Amino acid sequence: MAYDYDLRDIKGVGPSTAEKLRNAGITSVEMLAVTPVRTLVELTGLTEERALELVKAARALIQIKFMKASEYLEKRRQVGFLTTGCKALDDLLMGGIETQAITELVGEYGVGKTQLAHQLCVTVQLPKEKGGLEGSALYIDTEGTFRPERILQMSETFGLNGKEVLDNIIYARAYNSDHQILIIEEAADVVKENNVKLIVIDSLISHFRGEYLGRETLAIRQQRLNKHIHQLLRLADVYNLAVVVTNQVMSNPEAFFGNPQKPAGGNILAHGSTYRIWLRKGKEGKRIAKVFDSPKHPEAEAVFQVTDRGVVDIED
Repeated sequence: MAYDYDLRDIKGVGPSTAEKLRNAGITSVEMLAVTPVRTLVELTGLTEERALELVKAARALIQIKFMKASEYLEKRRQVGFLTTGCKALDDLLMGGIETQAITELVGEYGVGKTQLAHQLCVTVQLPKEKGGLEGSALYIDTEGTFRPERILQMSETFGLNGKEVLDNIIYARAYNSDHQILIIEEAADVVKENNVKLIVIDSLISHFRGEYLGRETLAIRQQRLNKHIHQLLRLADVYNLAVVVTNQVMSNPEAFFGNPQKPAGGNILAHGSTYRIWLRKGKEGKRIAKVFDSPKHPEAEAVFQVTDRGVVDIED
């Protein structure tokens, strides 16, 4: 839900405090209202008492409160759906990628995670009547796999001007986990100024796995990853945008039967992601997507292809 309030409208916020909040990446009343007090203290240097006071005032201004389930249903009607550009995947997801949520794409190398991430950056720019969100995309690349040339190919598939599509994708290369977290901390201004309706992180876990090695670093890694995921959830909720993250797989030595792989990131990522989709290779170049964790979808599968035209339905 969007509100026409400025930070200066919050009781007790003057010019200097408003500037301090904006410098910390908190540019709206909504963002302040959902920022944890401890995080606000870390970002701004305010005392805990002052931070709590500001958060309470922001929540009072936009009337964050208990609500009936029927009222929450009305709020859920504001959720948008972003087409993947592939009918089989849209049907699997009951309409496409949701806003106000994190959708996680899990799979080994070469199954189409990055291809689908690229295509969503194109489809988000489509008119709403064609399944788009009429917005731009923020693409955070942690592995150096973003290819603007691929965006041009996919733009042609959807009848869009390739240069205009590229101009509506804000690209950032994250070189380590600290940089990745910082980009998201500063993303609110970019989101508002550029009408961002999709944030992609490809991949979410790569830097964290590479920098925190050994069991002795696991706790701090998971704490930082948890904080990062909640940053993304706040952006998704406050600005009614979709967040899509890709995730790697790792071997599961405990699996005597079934899938010998499991998603990286452990329980933190499992609980943080709203929807989780496993991608795997099928026969004859086909790809299979399976919803394996969702609060509303049944476990189901869809088959698709990755071609020169992009992520498409299986040709008869």
